[in-house]
Amino acid sequence: MVLVYHCPNCGANMVFDSEKQQLKCPHCDTVKCIEEADTGVNDDKMEVKSYQCPTCGAELLTDVNTTATFCNYCGNSALIENRILQDKPYAMIPFSISKEEAKAAYLKWCKKGLLTPRSFTSQSTIEKISGMYVPFWLYDYDTEVSLRADCTRVRVERHKDTEYVHTDHFDVYREVKTTYRKVPADASKNMDDEIMDKLEPFNYGSLKQFQMPYLSGFLSEKYSYSSYEMKERIEQRIQEYASSAARNTISGYATTTVVYEDVRLDNTSSKYVLLPVWLLNYRYLGKNFVFAMNGQTGKVVGDLPVSKKKAAGWFVATVAITFVLLRLLGNLFF
Repeated sequence: MVLVYHCPNCGANMVFDSEKQQLKCPHCDTVKCIEEADTGVNDDKMEVKSYQCPTCGAELLTDVNTTATFCNYCGNSALIENRILQDKPYAMIPFSISKEEAKAAYLKWCKKGLLTPRSFTSQSTIEKISGMYVPFWLYDYDTEVSLRADCTRVRVERHKDTEYVHTDHFDVYREVKTTYRKVPADASKNMDDEIMDKLEPFNYGSLKQFQMPYLSGFLSEKYSYSSYEMKERIEQRIQEYASSAARNTISGYATTTVVYEDVRLDNTSSKYVLLPVWLLNYRYLGKNFVFAMNGQTGKVVGDLPVSKKKAAGWFVATVAITFVLLRLLGNLFF
């Protein structure tokens, strides 16, 4: 069961404040530490239920009194109650970037696109930026790589007018053991894997034991895929890391050709965690555009659309300026 918390002073819903790292009432500014809230009496708590978007199927959390909201993934304004969240995460990283900071970063990001549609920076759009705890699996792996390579060194000798090129071949063998800890993979079918990967790295030194008050004021989604179902994807990534580590031990040769490689992986641990992400999903001319921000580090990922009206205006302006310059140059030379 997931809970949100009532303010002991005025009764309003308290939300997690990323700056104070405590629960804070948005109405009377009362604050409450996480430990106190999590062990408090039940009268301070209110149950939260999960809702399923009827358009895209995304499963989000909201309090039981909410009757209408919006879906971060498809923009649908209606959410239907589905079931109470059952799986408890092992740990989480609380938000350290506030919504105001996220909105400021979004506006700055939009300015990078000179042809960005004006609707992207409207107040109604900006207010839809939402903080979401995204489900991830963190994997620990031990690896062993056996690698054999044909390497060469080239020597050049000159005798009078004759040049001799000597190529020496070396049979190089490596056995490399590596350890990888807390390698992340987002476990939501609704999240773009490429975008989530680009939001890395997170500082896992800030991982905290999962406590309900951290969710207050934010959305949260449970994992769509189990750790086993994610293994193929994560092991491809780990294999690339281990292979690269082994190959990087070979240096000082003119050429290196790998003739044999065996990578052995041992999954020692996998843990379900929630990581903070600010999200805004916006449709423009039938295409979906995503703004995503690491809620811990502030790293921004996304792509901006091009306004056809602005593009046409720039084209007309460019043609007009070019025409004027050509006329001026023509008057100078003729």
